[in-house]
Amino acid sequence: MTVGAVGAVGGVGAADGAEEARRTILRDVRLVGGGPAPVDALLDGGRVVALASGLPSDGAEVLDLGGRWLAPGLWDSHVHMDQWALVRRRLDLSAARSAAEAASIVGERLRSEPVEAGGTLVGYGFQDALWPDAPSRALLDSVAGDVPVVLVSNDLHSVWLDSSALARHGHADHPTGLLREQPAFDVSAAVSVVPDDLLDSWVGEAVDAAAARGVVGVVDLEMTLGLDRWARRVAGGTRGLRIRAGVYPRDLDAVVDRGLRTGDVVPGTGGLVTMGPFKIITDGSLGTRTAWCHEPYPGLEGDPAARGVRIYETDELVSWLHRSSSAGFVPAVHAIGDAANAQALDAFERVGCGGSVEHAQLLDARDVERFARLGVVASVQPEHAMDDRDVADRYWAGRTDRAYAFESLVAAGVRLQLGSDAPVAPLDPWVAMAAAISRSRDGREPWHPEQRVVASAALAASTDGRAMVEVGSVADLVVTEVDPLAASDVRLRGMPVSGTLLGGRWTHRDL
Repeated sequence: MTVGAVGAVGGVGAADGAEEARRTILRDVRLVGGGPAPVDALLDGGRVVALASGLPSDGAEVLDLGGRWLAPGLWDSHVHMDQWALVRRRLDLSAARSAAEAASIVGERLRSEPVEAGGTLVGYGFQDALWPDAPSRALLDSVAGDVPVVLVSNDLHSVWLDSSALARHGHADHPTGLLREQPAFDVSAAVSVVPDDLLDSWVGEAVDAAAARGVVGVVDLEMTLGLDRWARRVAGGTRGLRIRAGVYPRDLDAVVDRGLRTGDVVPGTGGLVTMGPFKIITDGSLGTRTAWCHEPYPGLEGDPAARGVRIYETDELVSWLHRSSSAGFVPAVHAIGDAANAQALDAFERVGCGGSVEHAQLLDARDVERFARLGVVASVQPEHAMDDRDVADRYWAGRTDRAYAFESLVAAGVRLQLGSDAPVAPLDPWVAMAAAISRSRDGREPWHPEQRVVASAALAASTDGRAMVEVGSVADLVVTEVDPLAASDVRLRGMPVSGTLLGGRWTHRDL
């Protein structure tokens, strides 16, 4: 049986989502990281109140878990939740190995499912970095006719439009139809506008799907302010996850005016939604060749954008970090290229505040030590290393020994947080853990195996820092069929999840 996020098994508590959770004993469970001997776990008031063998029932609901494994519930530290919900319904272009093949997929969809008058065909997932041909508006025009077509890249940092869509979105004179960075974000935001009730229902389904994979919380870094949307969704019954909702520069003043700081509960959400970090983007992406690097991208030497895109001067970034941290926000700085990461650390050092670097994909060796010394969290997405390994081998040739350098960061004492960047990778922490532990996928040889991390480190980085289930901890838990610390990467990717509890109430149950 699967219990959806509506909370059919319990309600939402004021502080931790557990007000109506039943007093429950999970009988005969083995604690991940705590040894093979089975114990009983007593959950009450939304917390784990006892771990011992032979606990008396005393009126509690008793579930015999038959030796299954119990671990802290999973967190995804970097998600774009609305985009993840939308992408699940868009034309999938991830299999296209050329611009011509992508255009062919578009043409086939338009023939089989014509777009309604005035509508737009939206696709997602193309990765053009290794294509033998270049995206062009003319190529899309040849299959789309007068239908506006907007194709969003896998990394969200570029969009490919035909002539009709270019005219609709104010870029009629663009020569290629391939927009990057801010213009791409603007177009993506425009085609993401759907009625509130429809988007809420799609997000609700995505929340249910996440809970079914053992997820209890996400850091939502959607680029439009989501506080009110999440309050509406919780009021409407979407209660399957804890949400830390981020804010970007353009909305910072409005959130400050509401009296919110990072960690504050958002009113009307029963404690499930809290104010998240202040997110600021300092460069682009590897796939779009806009990540800001010390060295130029091969083949682009002499181009003004040969080293990628630098969005802020360092003084500007320092100003934003000072402004946000002084207002009570923890900064989360998007930095992918090595130059962008160095700049982010420079800014953290000058301001003297903590925070995270989101992505941290290419690092100078000296900057690994600086992460540790400054106490800056590395919020990374291991599945990107599997998606990008061939692109990195081409465009970061000679530098990949310091790309996605997870073990170097762990060895230096840096705190890791694992995420997906969904929709860029699936919202499934087991996938992220498998990539971090194995540096492999689809039977390929491990890519830079020296950067593999041990399973215990990957799990702690996927459970909000909780190494194991302990007495007194919040009953945000996942029940699995096998020990995650002993599972192969293939088994991890398909990890069978028997149940998920949020504050002691079931959000997913298959027992």
